[in-house]
Amino acid sequence: MKRIVLTGGGTAGHVTPNLALLPRLKELGYDIHYIGSYDGIERKLVEQYHIPYYGISSGKLRRYFDWKNFSDPFKVLKGYRQARALLKKLHPDVVFSKGGFVSVPVIMAAKHRKIPAIIHESDITPGLANKLAIPNAWKVCCNFPETLKYLPAEKAVLTGSPIRKELLSGNRLHGLTYCQFKPDKPVILIIGGSSGSQFINEIIRGILPELLEKYQVLHLCGKGNLEESLNDTAGYAQFEYANQELSDLFAAADIVISRAGANAICELLALRKPNILIPLSANASRGDQILNARSFERQGYSIVIEEEQLDSTVLSNAIHNLFDNRSQYVNAMAGSEQLNSVETVAQLIEQAAKKSQA
Repeated sequence: MKRIVLTGGGTAGHVTPNLALLPRLKELGYDIHYIGSYDGIERKLVEQYHIPYYGISSGKLRRYFDWKNFSDPFKVLKGYRQARALLKKLHPDVVFSKGGFVSVPVIMAAKHRKIPAIIHESDITPGLANKLAIPNAWKVCCNFPETLKYLPAEKAVLTGSPIRKELLSGNRLHGLTYCQFKPDKPVILIIGGSSGSQFINEIIRGILPELLEKYQVLHLCGKGNLEESLNDTAGYAQFEYANQELSDLFAAADIVISRAGANAICELLALRKPNILIPLSANASRGDQILNARSFERQGYSIVIEEEQLDSTVLSNAIHNLFDNRSQYVNAMAGSEQLNSVETVAQLIEQAAKKSQA
């Protein structure tokens, strides 16, 4: 039996593409194992799938001053020793990494053990963890054409991001019923990221009376951000977050307003949902969401509004523009070469496994 070790963690975005690969890897006959941090979010997400999970020491390397910069390198070295021991024990044919600092010692250990390793970079410019891992990788997958110039030409492969198969099989009627919506009135879905965006929430609620004249509004507003005074508003449904029902909610949506995290926007591409992207400000991040959003805008997939330009009038005009021209955005997304990412990545994994076995 072929064996693969998956790694990645720190945020859900460093785990969910790995999980999206699981059904295809099982079809291809892989024995699947996962290496992550001791108690990161990846442990909880992975163990739901009953995959053997191994925790290792993990440290973060920061570009800014922090006292932990003096202790975390020792955690990374410990993680490297643990990863080497695990890979010697498991003897996988291939390692696949979705990034995050826990993956760095695993990729380095894979090179030491002469195991081909594949990395996936979600954002346009590689983050620090992947920059450290790339020299030790066999191939580097990416989401955006613009990323190719930042990667070694012999390693770079444009794949898009693996999307969970169940997300593509939502039922529109089930989604409408879940929200108590009518089937003959268009639906706007607002997603403010995993923790929501108070700023976006306030603007949406400020123009809600206007929106409800033409649309129904499905608002995933983040934990603790429900507005009780709007609970009985006809045509408006608000939830802190969505789990199993998310695929049905996507199916019910005609257009989407979203943050611009790499995995989130790749899901919109796979689902061919016309969208408005409101990336996190460069003041609140390293600016990767802005670059992601602008790439989708250039490819004709999205309308982009940066936070500094966002107000009720700008957003209202963008919504009406997007809805009226939604077919052109759908057609642009339909022409993307990144719609079968799971299979593209799986083929790379198969090549790596054959290379290892040879």
